[in-house]
This record gives sequence, C-alpha cells and structure tokens, in this order.
Amino acid sequence: MVERGGDEAASVSALTWPRGGTAELIGLTGAPGAGKSSLTNVLCSELRSRGRSVGVLAVDPSSPFSGGAILGDRIRMTDHDADDAVFVRSMATRGHLGGLAVSTPEAARVLDAAGFDTVVVETVGVGQVEVEVAGAADTTVVVVNPGWGDAVQAAKAGLMEIADIFVINKADREGAGETRRDLESMLAMSESEGSWRPPVVSTVATKGDGVAELADALAAHRGHLEGSGELERRRRQRVRDELLGVVTTELRRRAVALATGPRWEAALADVLSLRTDPWSAAARLLESE
Repeated sequence: MVERGGDEAASVSALTWPRGGTAELIGLTGAPGAGKSSLTNVLCSELRSRGRSVGVLAVDPSSPFSGGAILGDRIRMTDHDADDAVFVRSMATRGHLGGLAVSTPEAARVLDAAGFDTVVVETVGVGQVEVEVAGAADTTVVVVNPGWGDAVQAAKAGLMEIADIFVINKADREGAGETRRDLESMLAMSESEGSWRPPVVSTVATKGDGVAELADALAAHRGHLEGSGELERRRRQRVRDELLGVVTTELRRRAVALATGPRWEAALADVLSLRTDPWSAAARLLESE
C-alpha cells in the first residue's frame, strides 16, 4: 500500500506513525557487486542469534519494462524463508536517484511499527552523489571491496562523509590490506576530537567471516548515538526531511491537477501568443487554485 502511494499510503502513515520509533534502522550501501545482499543475509543470521528480529527492505533497480523490482536480493536471502522473525521485501527504485525508493522511509516505519527490532535498508549501488541513504538511517554501513579505487576517488565518492561503519567485503582477495590502509589513512585525516571514528571491519560474507565483528560495531555505534544525543538529532532531521518530502509530493500532485482543463488551456494560449509570460500565467493559475 505504501509503495502504491496516494490515500492508502496516507492511511497507513496515520496508523503506523505513533507506533514506530523503537527499531534500530541500518542503511547498507556501496558500489554494485560489493556483496551487499550476501552480507545482509549473513548479518540477519548473526542478529537472529542475538535474539533480534529483522526486517529487510532491499531496494532493487527497476525493470525498464515493467517498472518492478528485479528481485535479485530475494534470491540471495533464501536462508530465512522459514523464520517468522525475518521479513524481506524487495522494492523498486522506480528510477529514483539516490538508491532509495520514494516510499522506503514509510515502508521502514511499517516494519518498525510491526515490532521488528532491526530494520535494514539495503540500497541499489550508489554513485558519487547518490548517498541519501545516510539521511534515512540511524547507522550507515558502506561496503567496499579490495582494490576500491585510490584515496582521491574515495573522497570524490562522498562515502567517507556518510559512513558510520566501513566494511571491506571479500577481504580474502588480494588488495584487502591496502584498501584498509587507505581507509584508515583518510579517516585519520578527517577525524575530529570527541566524534565517532568509523571502524573498518573486514568480512567474507560467503563464509560468514567477520560478521560478528560487524554486529558488534553496529551495537557500539548505537551506544554512541544514544549516549551523545546524536540519535535524537538524526531522527529529528529525518522527520523534517520526510515532512518536506510529503509537502513537495502533495504540491506536485496539485500542480499536475492544475495543468489540465480550460483555465490551463487559456493560460497556455496566452503564453503561446505572447500576451503574457510563463511566470505571470503561473501566478494567476496558483492564485485561483
């Protein structure tokens, strides 16, 4: 319902809003092929062994034909089919930049309200500026692979700024040590006194190696957020951003409605005949809404 949007989504929001706010929200992102889905799969197993229920929103690229999700993530997360405490949902980006579908924050709140202890939002591989997952999560995990570019490329990607935890996945491959040194060096240069320094965790998701250390790092960051007041600040910013998004969506809907009918056609005719300019015509349409 929240993926479809409209009045149904608004009704769901009214019901879930007062019941959310307790789940730990983890954003997991990185370049395509970094092994995010495999890592999410074994992370679910680790969190379950610690008694936590897990909801996963796997944001897939949209099919260019149907607009639906490709569902690659579900194929890689079949280990939890029989576990009622793990729920996996693939969502399509529907062409939305940033790796997140527009309805993802609402869908995360549905899982939160349903009682899941942890909600993992795994995004489609990001580009240099498509890093909005950081604004939608309590903790952002950035997954990289050995040989992940040089230090300059890492800085350009913007991932240094959004990561709360770095994971070097496929760490059994050549170049893992060099990648760790590059990350540690850049983190040392950007470190400020009293702030959280993102740990660098090495994993081999296909073998389950390092996943316990990742879960420990997630718990440590959660403690830092709660102790420093940063968790409250991040959540306030998230609510502010979501409210702005809802207002923007509603205004866009009204704008589309204005762009039909006789008044629109008359305004368009005035602009085409040079009797008025687009800004003046738009002002008259808005005034009479």
